[in-house]
Amino acid sequence: MMTSHKIYYRLKRARLFVLTVTILVGSSCTKNFDEINTPKDQITIDQLDVKTVGSALAQAQYSGMMTWYQVSHNLYAGEWSQFFTIIHPNFPSANFTEVGSWSDPTFTGIYTNTRWGAAGTQLKLVEDFTEENNLTVENAIAKVWKVQLFHRITDYWGPIIYSQFGNGETSVAYDSQEDIYRSFFQTLDEVVTVFQNNSGEEAFGTNDLVYGGNVDQYLKWANSLRLRLAIRIAYADPSLAQQEAEKAISAPGGVITENADSALLESTVNNINKLSSITYHTEFVVSSTMQSLLVGYDDPRLDVYMQPCCGRLQQFEGEGYVGMRNGMPSSDRGRDLEQNNSFVGSKWLPIADGGTNEPDRLMEAAEVYFLRAEGALRGWNMGGTAKDLYESGIRASLEARTDATSDVIDAYVVSTNTPAKPLTYTGEADLYDSPPVSDIPVLYQEAGSFETRLEQIITQKWLSLYPMNDWEAWTERRRTGYPRGYAIIESLNPRVSTTELVRRLTFVPSEYTNNLEETEAAVSLLGGPDENDTRVWWDAKPLSDYPTPTDPQ
Repeated sequence: MMTSHKIYYRLKRARLFVLTVTILVGSSCTKNFDEINTPKDQITIDQLDVKTVGSALAQAQYSGMMTWYQVSHNLYAGEWSQFFTIIHPNFPSANFTEVGSWSDPTFTGIYTNTRWGAAGTQLKLVEDFTEENNLTVENAIAKVWKVQLFHRITDYWGPIIYSQFGNGETSVAYDSQEDIYRSFFQTLDEVVTVFQNNSGEEAFGTNDLVYGGNVDQYLKWANSLRLRLAIRIAYADPSLAQQEAEKAISAPGGVITENADSALLESTVNNINKLSSITYHTEFVVSSTMQSLLVGYDDPRLDVYMQPCCGRLQQFEGEGYVGMRNGMPSSDRGRDLEQNNSFVGSKWLPIADGGTNEPDRLMEAAEVYFLRAEGALRGWNMGGTAKDLYESGIRASLEARTDATSDVIDAYVVSTNTPAKPLTYTGEADLYDSPPVSDIPVLYQEAGSFETRLEQIITQKWLSLYPMNDWEAWTERRRTGYPRGYAIIESLNPRVSTTELVRRLTFVPSEYTNNLEETEAAVSLLGGPDENDTRVWWDAKPLSDYPTPTDPQ
């Protein structure tokens, strides 16, 4: 047990860290900083001890996943993954235009922006405190979350502040994405060893919003995260990717194979899922891509994922399930378009409107099966064939998301249905006479080309990620080109055409203002200009193999 004076000394050191990070990433500092910028329900370093460290972890978990959800998820990833289509006329991300004032708090919300949680800072406090107080299991859980939160940030920007975060300097260097990913694997090596040596234990209790601190379940998630990150780099470093993927599968504890072990972030009255927090009004509708796939496949998830046409509360009469093409010109967009289209499924409405406050699905068994299927397709040892793992992924998703019977699920898995031509609320062809988004069936095409089978795997993976894991869905579209999606109608980004994708976010304005020298140095780590069309390190699939979105305009 530590003496009180040692705890006090270390808390003082931690306070220095908080003040330092505030300077590092460029947030302004005033003498009333704590009073002005710290939410009343946020744990401060003065309150941090062995009793409150769990609350700090919970804050980091929730705010880290939900940082300005409306923008970072819905208006960026939700639109660019083509889960949704923006109908608000004043949101330029619909036309591939990044907004600096949106990106800035998304980035600083991990580091110092307390309005959006400063989750990285909170998590660093937990990591440091648990290390200094010899809370080994708690420290390992904090490190899993470090990988979880920071891989999301580097996947958006490429190079980010990582290894030097909290180093006490006023100018802080970025790391290359390649170095960050290699560090992730090393961190996972450390935590897996801890979990293996402490099987059956728990830490943080109910403060942990995912597993209640269950070490054995965290071990499965850590191995599964390794698999996700390994598949992510399959085009950039195939040898390392295979090595890490096979390590994940062969590791004691294994990966997530059951829905009961999926990593789900609890939603409560105080921690409402953020999609439900923005569905009290209509700024978006379901996309034509989602419509084409779900309707064409006669997918059992259809009436869960989408409401029948039309409107947020089905207040307008229409026919069937209707989506809208992405990237309509601003002059053609307006909130009244909800009258012609389907909205997200009712369970993601506010509770007052019948929503159920769904958990945030961080990583599900279905995703893990699809990761394994892709690895097997590449010839790696994933503990099964690509076909069997693909089918297991579909089954896991349908079982987790629907009440479909085993007979219905069996029929879907072998269905030869293909995507449908998207129709309007009157049952007619849309304005662009859009064809089906693809021609691939659900039934796994064992004799098909590598790209055909990859498209099947990623398309079903994309469907399993809907609607809150759009961050991962946009990542997969960039990495593989699948699902194909439709070309957007109009791009206002001179560097990204209607048949291309936004590949990354640009470095944020506050960093150019407050960390200029290191931000400019970070550009050299990109391998291209600080623009939306520059590909991050893992985004290395040969362009000759990259599919073109359907129906270019």
